[in-house]
Amino acid sequence: MYKLYYYPGNANLAPHMLLEELGVPYELALVDRTKNAQHSAEYLKLNPNGRIPTLIDGELVLFETAAICLHLVDSHPEAGLAPAVGTAERAHFYKWLVYLTNTLQAELIMYFYPERWAKDDSAVAQVKAHAEARVGGMLDLLDRTLAENGGPYLLGKRLTAVDFYLFMLSRWTRMMHNPARNRVQLGAFLKMMVERPSVRRTLEQEGLGEPLF
Repeated sequence: MYKLYYYPGNANLAPHMLLEELGVPYELALVDRTKNAQHSAEYLKLNPNGRIPTLIDGELVLFETAAICLHLVDSHPEAGLAPAVGTAERAHFYKWLVYLTNTLQAELIMYFYPERWAKDDSAVAQVKAHAEARVGGMLDLLDRTLAENGGPYLLGKRLTAVDFYLFMLSRWTRMMHNPARNRVQLGAFLKMMVERPSVRRTLEQEGLGEPLF
């Protein structure tokens, strides 16, 4: 049985939704960020970065959200949540997963934690504003992609793990001036995804309320 260490709405959301979509046995272990539990000695033994999530699969201890998602889809190929290895579709799957985690998510981190890059209040505000503007451009690119590939998913007609990742990151923009939901294609995508039973169950289990995205 899998064990997923999580905190509501954090980067665990994507693998949590995948676990629900896969329908495999798993348990959740809360890492209470309000008590700084992610930096406890016990948790740091599992994830020395002090970040969430961490997945336990037997003797395997795995951190980094994208890596966890890849492990889950590779461990359950029968679910079809990733194209076959060696195909052009798989290459596009890798491309978008890396884009989401290494480009969009990295920029979102700058938006949420601008004080890591600046000290005084005016500089922090500038970092945050520039990050939000760059995130907006990335969301525009994703919106165009959904329009150009015919959707409704990031790879076209096929649901894959990158769609759960995109839902998670889009949800993080919900309080921005121009959130993902304001875009035509992304808005439709989010409305579609939130109706999936696996997504609904995940949101309920993590206690996440409105606005859902």
